[in-house]
Amino acid sequence: MKNSLHTVLGASGAVGQAVINELSLRGLPLKAVSRTTNLPDVENKRADLLDPAQTRTAVQGSSHVYLCVGLPYSAKVWKRGFPRIIKNVIAACDKEGAVLIFLDNAYMYGPLPLQNPIDEQHPQQPIAKKSHIRKEVADTLLQAIAEQRVQAVIGRAAEFYGPRAVNSMFYIRFLERMLQGKVPQVLVKPGVKHTYAYTEDVGRALIALALDVSTYGSVWHLPVGKPITIEEMVVMFNKVLGTDFKASFMPSLLRQGLGWLIPPIREVGEMLYQFETDYVFSFDKFQKQFPDFEATPYSEGIKKMVTSFQQQLA
Repeated sequence: MKNSLHTVLGASGAVGQAVINELSLRGLPLKAVSRTTNLPDVENKRADLLDPAQTRTAVQGSSHVYLCVGLPYSAKVWKRGFPRIIKNVIAACDKEGAVLIFLDNAYMYGPLPLQNPIDEQHPQQPIAKKSHIRKEVADTLLQAIAEQRVQAVIGRAAEFYGPRAVNSMFYIRFLERMLQGKVPQVLVKPGVKHTYAYTEDVGRALIALALDVSTYGSVWHLPVGKPITIEEMVVMFNKVLGTDFKASFMPSLLRQGLGWLIPPIREVGEMLYQFETDYVFSFDKFQKQFPDFEATPYSEGIKKMVTSFQQQLA
C-alpha cells in the first residue's frame, strides 16, 4: 500500500485551509495545491487544474486528494471550468490510485418548494444555471465511481461561514461593512430560517470521510448548525463586535432591477430561491456514521470568523 499523502486542491480557499489545518493537527503528511498562494509550513505546489498535465503533476504521489476548488461566482465561468476540472482530477486520481474527496454544494436540489428536511435523497431537478452545472459535475463523478474508475466520496455542504470565508454571504457586504462601522446589507428575505455550515467543521468532516473507507462511493451531507434567521445571526455578530446594527434587507424588486446593471447581484439573485422559505439541511446520515462529531455552535464560529478578519485588517 502506498505511503499516505493528503493533497488539497484549492488550498488557498477557506475550506481548503480548514482541511490543511485539520490534517496538520492529525500529523498527516500533506501537500497544498493552488494557482497562486503559497501557505506557510506545508509543502506547496502551484497548478492550474484546467490543464490535465498540471493536474496529474499536482496529484502525483497522493493517497488522498481533496477537491475544494472554488471559481469566481459566474455561471459562465463555472460552465467553462468545473466540468473540465472534475474530469481532469478524476483522470489524475485514476492514474495515481488516489481516493478523491469532493467538496460539493447543494445547488442541484429542486424543484420548488424544497422539501424540509433536505437530505441526500432530495429530488434533483436543478432550477438555476449554476444548479445545472453543479449537478453535471457531481453526476460525472458518480458515473466514474459506478464505472470503478476512481474511489471517491462526495461531501455536500450548505451555505457556509467561518475564518477566511471571503465568499460567504456573512462576509460580503455583511461583516465586511460591520468592520467598517456600517450597517450589514443582505439580499435575502427577513425572518426565514436557514442552516449554515462552519468552514472548519466542513474541513474536519471531509477528513472523517476520507479516513473511513466505508463511506466511499456515496454522497454525505456535512454538518450544519440549527435553523436560524439572518436577524438572529446579526445579534451574534453584534455581540462579538460590541455593536448594535440591524440588517438592511434589499427589497426583491430593487434587487431584480440592480441585477440587470450589476452582474454579481444577478449571479447571486438566481440562487436566492434557497432563501424564500425555511431551508433545513439534514446531516442525519453523517451523524449516524460519526456520532462523536459535534458541530460548532454559531456563537463560537462567528467569534472565530470575526477574529480572523480583524487580524487581516490589523
